[in-house]
Amino acid sequence: MDELPDHLVWDILRNLHKTNDRNSLSLSCKRFYSLDNEQRPSLRIGCGLVPAPDALLSLCRRFPNLSKVEIVYSGWMSKYGKQLDDQGLLLLSTNCHSLSDLSLSYCTFITDVGIRHLSSCKKLSSLKLNFAPRITGCGVLSLAVGCKKLKRFHLIRCVNVASVEWLEYFGKLEVLEELCIKNCRGVGEGDLIKLGASWRKLRVLKFEVDANYRNMKVYDQLAVERWRKQLVPCDNLVELSLVNCVVAPGRGLACVLRKCKSLEKLHLDMCIGVSDSDIKALVEKAKHLRSLSLRVPSVTLPLLNNNVALRLTDESLSAIAQHCSKLESFKVSFSDGEFPSLFSFTLQGIITLIQKCPIRELSLDHVCSFNDVGMEALCSAQNLEILELVHCQEVSDEGLVLVSQFPSLTVLKLSKCLGVTDDGLRPLAKTHKLELLVVEDCPQVSRRGVSGAATSVSFRQDLSWMY
Repeated sequence: MDELPDHLVWDILRNLHKTNDRNSLSLSCKRFYSLDNEQRPSLRIGCGLVPAPDALLSLCRRFPNLSKVEIVYSGWMSKYGKQLDDQGLLLLSTNCHSLSDLSLSYCTFITDVGIRHLSSCKKLSSLKLNFAPRITGCGVLSLAVGCKKLKRFHLIRCVNVASVEWLEYFGKLEVLEELCIKNCRGVGEGDLIKLGASWRKLRVLKFEVDANYRNMKVYDQLAVERWRKQLVPCDNLVELSLVNCVVAPGRGLACVLRKCKSLEKLHLDMCIGVSDSDIKALVEKAKHLRSLSLRVPSVTLPLLNNNVALRLTDESLSAIAQHCSKLESFKVSFSDGEFPSLFSFTLQGIITLIQKCPIRELSLDHVCSFNDVGMEALCSAQNLEILELVHCQEVSDEGLVLVSQFPSLTVLKLSKCLGVTDDGLRPLAKTHKLELLVVEDCPQVSRRGVSGAATSVSFRQDLSWMY
């Protein structure tokens, strides 16, 4: 091993993805230890970092070429010692010269002062801030001013970020490619207009509003007009995820949906106001859409001051089937309600989409229109590999036995389905068709019933949801 060339040792180290494996190899001899220290690209630390500043400085000196650092204080308590604070970020920024990717989670001692220290990290291209309650918009703005190469920025549960001047500054830089904002109470859907010209570069946008705290900002007519006159197209947007957002007709995020011609992945979760016209306008542009996930409110309310109730119907499914020839993953979920999907997607609408699109993964949650007839239609789904049914109470053993006739199915997941029993699963044991079967909280299915039904079986039964 002493005669092994350095480049081969580096190849070995690069192929050891688990930290424990790399540590074990580096301790086998001094040469490996030295080479590992020199080439270690990433580091993940947390509650065991005691005392935090000294330990971090020691690690930075031991691994001089670190480019990715993840600091996680999930589950931290005072008995574990003091967390990393602003002084720690100063040490990191001055001693980790190759830092390009930084993730800070549950770092509750870090303030705007610490974030400003990161401005000296000129190579920083990716930053994730998850639950940093002492950081404000001023700190984020100083970061935007200093880190001009930042392409990937995640801001999650930073509840004191209220001002949004930093969004406007990012818009002027035109370098941001991935933006994720989740549960930041001071940032609303309308503020995204401040990205301006950066919409041209943006490839991934994830925006989530805190469902338990919605600050209904009042935007003046000028802001509304800016959305309507937004001339910067979203040509490069590949992935879009919106959760708990208001999609007002003719403005805001509705304008974005109509301009995403390169979109491949779309996730709309409990977004009020999304209509058939929005979906039709989207799919007419987004010819490369491969994944679509919809979680729809069960109760359709009039949007703002508009008395017209907006909801998705079979018109959306028909448009998707007509224009999305590359759609591989389709997931639809209706939130809990007495009649979740009674007035929305029909069985025929779902079947039409499945027949016209090369669906590989299908997930239906609280879709009460889907029944044994729908299961029969899936027998002709040549590409279907993964099927998930949750709260689909109209599917019975009669439909379940047809799974053995699905041409390409390898994974089946059943959850909280009242109509299926051991009898419906029994034929699967004879076919050896499934690679994975997951059954959770189905009251009429037993552990014995799932035995042998697939190469790998996962079974759980918690019936508390029924009471």
